[in-house]
Amino acid sequence: MRKIAIIGIGQTKVHEHWQRSIRDLAGEAIFAALEDANRESVDAIFSGNMLSGLLDQQNNLGAVIADWVGFKGESVKIESACSSGASALRAGMIAIASGEIDSAMVVGVEKMTDAAPTDVTSALATAADSDWELEQGVSFVGLNALIMRRYMHEYGWQHKDFAPFSLNSHANAAHNPNARLPFAISEKQYLNATMIAAPINLMDASPTGDGAAAALIVPLDSLRGDQRAVEIAGSGAATDTISIHSRKTPLFLQAAYLSAQSAYAQAGISLEEIDFFELHDAFSIMAALSLEACGFAEQGQGPRLGLDNEIKINHGRIPICTMGGLKARGHPVGATGMYQIVESVQQLRGECGETQVEGAKVGLAQNIGGSGASIITHILKIA
Repeated sequence: MRKIAIIGIGQTKVHEHWQRSIRDLAGEAIFAALEDANRESVDAIFSGNMLSGLLDQQNNLGAVIADWVGFKGESVKIESACSSGASALRAGMIAIASGEIDSAMVVGVEKMTDAAPTDVTSALATAADSDWELEQGVSFVGLNALIMRRYMHEYGWQHKDFAPFSLNSHANAAHNPNARLPFAISEKQYLNATMIAAPINLMDASPTGDGAAAALIVPLDSLRGDQRAVEIAGSGAATDTISIHSRKTPLFLQAAYLSAQSAYAQAGISLEEIDFFELHDAFSIMAALSLEACGFAEQGQGPRLGLDNEIKINHGRIPICTMGGLKARGHPVGATGMYQIVESVQQLRGECGETQVEGAKVGLAQNIGGSGASIITHILKIA
């Protein structure tokens, strides 16, 4: 199996793009990645998207995007809820690694803000179990609130103990021109924010938005002195029960653990070698659970990393969400996994300005689908 490298990246700002279509957003990111790689074409396009059929009335998205950018080869949509972006990347990697193709454009794209908020809420809930969760009337944020409430009860944490996750993401997003919410927040703002589903308030939850992010991938052995190339050293994927109540340990992300262990082994990378972590902070509780599942904290002790300033850039043990994460960069769900990849490449190239992790050589990116049902982990390093 051939090793894979990223040679070009592109992204749009996460925003309310009222005048732009889903194909237009995908096209902008794709053309930017082609220009960045100094390439004119690819062998295939893999698009990560969750909601085009529900919110845009547009299935067959692979063909739509290919048509828009003038491409006639293989082009498909990959869907695995909020982890669709990383799933598309993994599909493209496998196609190249097998020798079937020699290059692929992977784009994550989502158009969410044209739909009514109630429709978006209903669409997002389809990431959960329709028979055993949605039928009971619980929303997706409600499911995460149940997890957070139980976590606080089991381990003795207070709501304020999760504040560092949101404060860190917003502080980093203030330096990201593509962020949805590019401003810092205070602890007081966090604590006084409007409650959505107790104990999750507005500052615990990531904002939706429109956006697209793309990466051009090729076999690593095809490169000739490309100093900006980044190797995808490890890739792991795993699933857990889609319904939370069916899990043996509801407060542990088993799929995150399994996919991370697979990626570590494939990359030959130890925990101590990871310089930053682009985690899936759709809700602040998920930041804590991801840190625990990936080995950076003991079970039940994820918030301690934030309280001890261990998640800050150039100050802590494991900087997270270096460009704002889902919480402040924004969470256009099917595109999120590719934003994480693009931002990881920027870190490894040394292109992150005020939020650059000094001497970064290895990065970890983890994309979560549903409330932990589908999780993909990638390890990137300087080629």
